[in-house]
Amino acid sequence: MGGTVINQAAWQCAPGHPLRIGVSDLPQPAANEILIRSAAIAINPIDWILQEIALLPWLEYPAILGSDVAGEVAAVGSAVDRFKVGDRVLGQAVGTTVNEPAQGAFQHHTIVLELLAAPIPDDMAFTDAAVLPLGLGTAAGGLYGRTQLALAPPSHAPVARPEVVLVWGGSSSVGCNAIQLAVASGYSCVAVASARNAGLLNTLGAGEVLDHASPTLVEDVVAALRGRRLAGTLHATGSMDDCFAVVARCDGSRRVAATLTPPESRPAGIEATHISGTSLKDDDVGPMIYRDFLPQALASRTFVPAPPAKVVGHGLAMLQPALEALKAGVSASKVVVTLP
Repeated sequence: MGGTVINQAAWQCAPGHPLRIGVSDLPQPAANEILIRSAAIAINPIDWILQEIALLPWLEYPAILGSDVAGEVAAVGSAVDRFKVGDRVLGQAVGTTVNEPAQGAFQHHTIVLELLAAPIPDDMAFTDAAVLPLGLGTAAGGLYGRTQLALAPPSHAPVARPEVVLVWGGSSSVGCNAIQLAVASGYSCVAVASARNAGLLNTLGAGEVLDHASPTLVEDVVAALRGRRLAGTLHATGSMDDCFAVVARCDGSRRVAATLTPPESRPAGIEATHISGTSLKDDDVGPMIYRDFLPQALASRTFVPAPPAKVVGHGLAMLQPALEALKAGVSASKVVVTLP
């Protein structure tokens, strides 16, 4: 890369303040990293939360937030042999986890760990690819992490298993990815979500979708699972109490992996754990997903970006309105900003 390239970023100078566009150093990748020239950035709830409050005690401000990026490889580290300059990729940025602004997604050039990146097909839009990383990484960590549900890994030719995976909050980003991963691991899947999103979740592989607004939701889900054994439950969003009430009455695993910290009070026998969306950077889940599974699954369209992208604007200045749009609430969509 030439010395004339200027990197710009949307800085979070302190909690409680809007993003500020400014110059940032053009980072150079370490041995096991790649530098992505971003074409699309997706927004996650953690982004607006970190804008409002200092949730992560180790994160120093000013910070560069953001986890989801898709674009072209601009440089590769010395130990990287899976990518070359110009490759079209998606990547899961972990800047807020490692307290390193160069690894935040809210900028034109982002450092991503090689093991948290995957090539994307030539005919896949960057805006579609950008919806995947953090939702995928969180779902994978919950389903496959050794301290989480520890399910069988996904396969390109899954063999049907007798157990079922329950995904609570199926139309969320984490939920959409969890459904597809569970099916790729050979499990059947039952999801809880809004009735209006049932069609989407059925196309992703959910065999049944129960309406989260039903006044008899717990009974509905228990009935759907009667005679079946749970392999595990992933709670992405929605009532954790209702989720626990269902699991307590079903056969099979009583383990629930949750995106939010589970409450101490829960039915006897329920084992609930909190998922870290970036834990897969430190264990075998990262390579399992981003190296061994995702590239071929995307190429064959057996795994698709979901929920659909909702592009709200172009350029770093649109990231602040994008954060506000997500905070206001979206359903079965992922807010995305494109970059020049």
